[in-house]
Amino acid sequence: MHIPTSCRLWPGTVAALLVVPIAAGQPLSVHWEELTAQDFVRAIHQSKGVCLLPFGILEKHGPHLPIGTDLLDVRYAALHAAAAEYAVVYPEYYFGQIFEARQEPGTIAYSARLQLELLQETVEEMARNGCSKIVIVNGHGGNNSLLPYFAQTQLASPRDYVVYVQGLPDRTGPPIADRIDSHAGQSETSMMMISRPELVHMDRAADESGADQHHLSLPEGLYTAIWWYAKFPDHYGGDGTLATKELGQREMDSWIAGIVKTIQAVKADDATPRLQREFFEKTTHPMDTKQ
Repeated sequence: MHIPTSCRLWPGTVAALLVVPIAAGQPLSVHWEELTAQDFVRAIHQSKGVCLLPFGILEKHGPHLPIGTDLLDVRYAALHAAAAEYAVVYPEYYFGQIFEARQEPGTIAYSARLQLELLQETVEEMARNGCSKIVIVNGHGGNNSLLPYFAQTQLASPRDYVVYVQGLPDRTGPPIADRIDSHAGQSETSMMMISRPELVHMDRAADESGADQHHLSLPEGLYTAIWWYAKFPDHYGGDGTLATKELGQREMDSWIAGIVKTIQAVKADDATPRLQREFFEKTTHPMDTKQ
């Protein structure tokens, strides 16, 4: 799906485009923090209770990209999507899993306990404010295990809201030159050329190697937490020098389109809330569950 030019938020025009007109002369921002209290109520009704929580992180991204790359990219994609299919977008959120980058300057790695507690209280507060369907949009590979686990914990006790998790987008289009293309590589650098081009330092992209260092040799399926450091100790995986704006636009358009489809699907989803209510009712008397 191609996002038309009218839905793109080019640098310098973000403030003008991240609004959705609900009546003549009354634009409604997609930014949670920009809404007045009165407009927030209208926004929740306009979004049908669908709120996005773009989930980034603060970590090194090679020698040439900003520490907040994941946060900046996922918010850019989420805000684009919300402008195309209205939803309320929660403010910057970067309290995720990044222990594997603690050796690098600028990394903020909260304890596992705090990560889960803060996320739980955040979605509960979002729900208390009318977000009956909360979509956590992941922007960081280190959250790939954390967020599905968090979503699963929502079944531990009854909720009057639903949490959905949208994972990282798959690459689209033809093969690219960067065979690793993992962290601050060709694709990620290209997308930053779209979301925040002024923060991309292409002249530094070759200052460090993004090659796999292969410091471990373990059987397939055997996991150890040090695996990432063993491959990419400088927190750079791939070749950012290969980045192009054309690739970045294609990848961003695809990501945005995926989030738009998610918003539309979640708005139309009556089955998940119904099944969740049914499940919670059965958990109160499991001996009566038909066998």
